[in-house]
Parts: sequence; structure tokens; C-alpha cells
Amino acid sequence: MPTHTRTLLAIAAGVTIVGGLAYVAFRTDPVPVDMVRVESGPMQVTIDVEGRTRIRDLYEIAAPIAGVARRSPVKVGDPVIAGETVVAVVEPIAPSLLDARTRLQAEAAINEAKAALEVARTDLIRLEQERDHAQTNFDRTSTLVARGVASLTQMEDATRDLSIASTAVENAKARVGMATSALVRAEAAILEPNGAGQGAEACCVTLTAPVDGVVLDVDTVSARPVAAGARLATIGDPADIEIVADLLSSDAVRLPAAAEAVVERWGGVPTLSARLTRIEPVARTKVSALGIEEQRVDVLFDITAPPDDRPGLGSGFAVFLRIVEWQGDEVLQVPLSATFRDGDAWAVFVVEDDRAVLRPITTGWRNRRFAEVTGGLVEGEFVVTHPGDAVADGVLITQREGG
Repeated sequence: MPTHTRTLLAIAAGVTIVGGLAYVAFRTDPVPVDMVRVESGPMQVTIDVEGRTRIRDLYEIAAPIAGVARRSPVKVGDPVIAGETVVAVVEPIAPSLLDARTRLQAEAAINEAKAALEVARTDLIRLEQERDHAQTNFDRTSTLVARGVASLTQMEDATRDLSIASTAVENAKARVGMATSALVRAEAAILEPNGAGQGAEACCVTLTAPVDGVVLDVDTVSARPVAAGARLATIGDPADIEIVADLLSSDAVRLPAAAEAVVERWGGVPTLSARLTRIEPVARTKVSALGIEEQRVDVLFDITAPPDDRPGLGSGFAVFLRIVEWQGDEVLQVPLSATFRDGDAWAVFVVEDDRAVLRPITTGWRNRRFAEVTGGLVEGEFVVTHPGDAVADGVLITQREGG
């Protein structure tokens, strides 16, 4: 082989080796990434909040009079029947003990009332006799007038005297009644506790359940004095419960009428369904755990699941609500982990020819995992999720192993 030929082959071999080393030294390996396919499907946007259950209609049993409430005949959890089950018994207040001075005054008042009654009775007897005399005189005059012996003037006088006498008798009877009542009042002032007039027939006021249900609370278990209007017990129907949730007012106004909700973490295995019934018209100011003042409002929900699906769920129980603010059946959506801000717009990295291509998109509704895509993507394309710093526009990428 000629010398120049060997020289050319050696040069060619050197160039090949140098080129290979340069390719190995400067080539860029594909960046492993996670990819996901853009698809259409059902999507929900929910407001998640904690709530509590409460019985819709509570009936509080109150003492109609001041007195002593006897030991409660019912306990918490006892079933009651409207108009039949006795839930409370109240005794009227017994007379208080009298000191010596008050007793002497009361006894003197009794004696005075007895004397007044005796005077009234005596006066009644006298007036009855005068009426009888006037009646006899009237009868005699009537007979004489009929015979033409007596004049009409005498008849008029007899009639007048009889009328005056009869009226005086009626007045005397009224005075006797007044004196009798005054004596009863004076005698009542001296009654001792548990004394006369406190018999079983006038003993107590018995209160029965106003509705069918269950005893939820007993304020007075043992016997004790109570004022008129004091609460003694509370009754309600545990099957008729609702859920009250404490929402930010800005969240509450976005809820549609009769919004559906899913009840979770109530203690049972299946989730329960609920429906919005009312948003309270007045919000209140509360301070959050971070010290921020918030306007919050109570939102009420009916549990639409049958009672058999929620055994054991009672009043005051904690629940977790996912309130549906918006939902769609066929919504083009992309994971939130694939979206990021690019200037003032949202963007994703779309997989094209094994490279990451930056593409701006427009989004609509968002929930905890996905964003609605209203422009910039079509179903079936793949996007990069959780893009790291190594991913940039035009970078070669590959599917991460196990992704």
C-alpha cells in the first residue's frame, strides 16, 4: 500500500475517533418526565367544609308556673308519645313559714273578717224581715184596692216599699259574700307549708309530650324549685335531622339553589347525599385561627338518604361536606400539576416528537385535581406533569420508568 494512502486512512480514522468522542461528550440525554393524556370526562367543583347535624324541630318543655319540679319521670333517650307520656310534673309553690309578728297580724285579720261576716249576716236577717213586712203590706193593700177601700196612692207606696226592701236584701247578700271571701283570704295567709288546701286533687301541673319523639335533654333531673318559664326538658325526632355548615359568605353566594352535597366522615361506611335548603340571611364576623376577621354564614342541608342508611347518626354529630358548586359531564380537563404560569397566562408542556413544547392554554373551572381546558389543547394530546427545572421548550424528553 502506498505511503500516502496509509496516511489518508490514518487521518480518516483519527477524524472518526475525534468525532465520536465529541458526540459522546456533547450529546444531551432525554429528560425523564411523567406524561398524562388530555381527556374529556365528568368534572365537579366542590366547596369542602365541616358541618354538624341537628334536629330540625326542637320542642322545649317549660314550667307554666313557679313551683317545685318533681324528679324527672323520663331520661335522655326515652321515647315519648304525644299527649300521653308525662315528661315533667310541677308542684305549686307552698306557703312560706310565718314569723311571730306576721302570724299575730294574720290571726287578727281572721278575727276581723269573722266579725265582719257576722255583722253582714245579722244585717241580712234584719233586712229580710223588713222585706217580709213590706211584702205583707203590699199584699194587704192590693186586696183593699181590689175592694175599693184603699186608694191607688197607698198601692204605689206599698209597691215602692217592697222594691226598696228587696233591693236592700240583695245588697246584704252581696256584703255577706264579700265578708266570706275576706275571711277565706285571711285564713289563706296563715296556711302552713303542706297544709290544708294542698291535697292531691290540687297538687301538681302535669306536662305531657307535645309530639312523638325522643327525650334529647333533661334540665331538671332531681326535684328543685323552678321559675315560671324555666326549661325542664327538650324533645325532638332524631330521624328528622339536618346539617348546618359554617361557610364563608363569599362561598355561600356562589352556591346554586338546591345544590347537591356529599356527606363524608360521619362515622358510617357509605357516603350520604344531601341537598341545600336554606342560606341564612345574616352573616356574622368570626376571627380565624390566623387572626383574620371573616364573614361567615350558616348554610342548611337536608339529608336525602333514608334513615336506614345512617344508623346511629344523631344531633350534634360532626360531618364533612363536599358541596357541588358546578359540574359537567363531558369536560376537557388537564391535571393541575401540568399547569403553570407563563407571564400573565397559563401554560403546559405538550409532548411533540419526543420534545416538550411550551403551549399557552385558557382554563375555566378548577377543582382540587383538575382544571377545565377551554382553549389551547385537544383531546388525546399528552402533557408533562410536574415539570422540573430541566424541562424547557424544545427539550428532548422521555417517559419516566414506571410512569
